[in-house]
Amino acid sequence: MAEGDNKSSNQLAQETAQLEEQLQGWGEVILAGDQFLRWEKPWFPGALMGATTVLFMLIYYLDPSVLTGLSCTVMILCLADYLVPILAPRIFGSNKWTTEQQQRFHQICGNLVKTQRRVLGWWKRLFALKEEKPKMYFLSVISSLVIVAWIGQQVHNLFLTYLIVSFLLLLPGLNQHGIITKYAGMAKREINKLLKHKEKKNE
Repeated sequence: MAEGDNKSSNQLAQETAQLEEQLQGWGEVILAGDQFLRWEKPWFPGALMGATTVLFMLIYYLDPSVLTGLSCTVMILCLADYLVPILAPRIFGSNKWTTEQQQRFHQICGNLVKTQRRVLGWWKRLFALKEEKPKMYFLSVISSLVIVAWIGQQVHNLFLTYLIVSFLLLLPGLNQHGIITKYAGMAKREINKLLKHKEKKNE
């Protein structure tokens, strides 16, 4: 068991090191984005939501076709992939990196690798469920897709995308400041109270 854990830890360290090497040119931008996502300053959430709202308002105003939107997105990503590694060191000054910044970059890369592993793990479990319990797999997938389709029908697709993107961008900050834990705990306590109240009524 210990040997398996060591092997997994070594593999994780190796994958993290590979990702660090691949993202080295993006290091300064990733650290700056990490500061925004974790709300290191009080005005960061407002700036984040403001930028997201302006972007989606622009998309709504221009109303591009799917093909145009996809082409523009890929074009921006290609330009960023080419320009960021060249311009970032000149803007941020990579030679001024501190030990703390290097450790934080390593931690971010490690978290990305762990997230990738979790997603792959969920994907494998889904296919395992398909093999072991095909009826449950079929019912779960169809039910989930029906719910998603119904939500998509009720809410405008751009507005729904805006809500999802906003939530994902705010999630690291909410988690960092303990807001999710706080409200999840409050909801759990209220549910327990309701269940106890119901039990007393039944008695």
